[in-house]
Amino acid sequence: MEILEKVAYMKGLAEGLGLDGQTKEGKLLTVMRDILDDMALELQDMREGQIDLEEALDAVSDDLSDVESRVYEDEDEEEDEEDGEVYQTTCPNCGEEIFFDETILEDGGVRCPDCGEKLEFDLDESEGCPNCCGACGSAGEDEDDDEE
Repeated sequence: MEILEKVAYMKGLAEGLGLDGQTKEGKLLTVMRDILDDMALELQDMREGQIDLEEALDAVSDDLSDVESRVYEDEDEEEDEEDGEVYQTTCPNCGEEIFFDETILEDGGVRCPDCGEKLEFDLDESEGCPNCCGACGSAGEDEDDDEE
């Protein structure tokens, strides 16, 4: 039974008792009954407002999820497009490991973030370097040629 229904039941009992509203006790019980009735109505309004707020919050949450999926989906696609091969080298001056991508290779060089030494890359060698480290993609090809 809801609070509003309980208060209505109590009102019916009070009327059935035939309380005299002119006595001190009757006046007190009448005021208490009215206060309980007002409180029950206020609680009911608050519950209805809470339900409305929950529904609105669910709608906003759903909309936010849609926006997030679109935004992060676009970022994921951009990251996939941006993700290329990553290369690594060691600075001969300070020994710092440096990571870079194809754009740095195309520029022909990079500065060491630790000591500032300029490292240059020569991409003109199509056969690979004599001491191939595998970065040029021809690792092991020279060894196979010697065995034949």
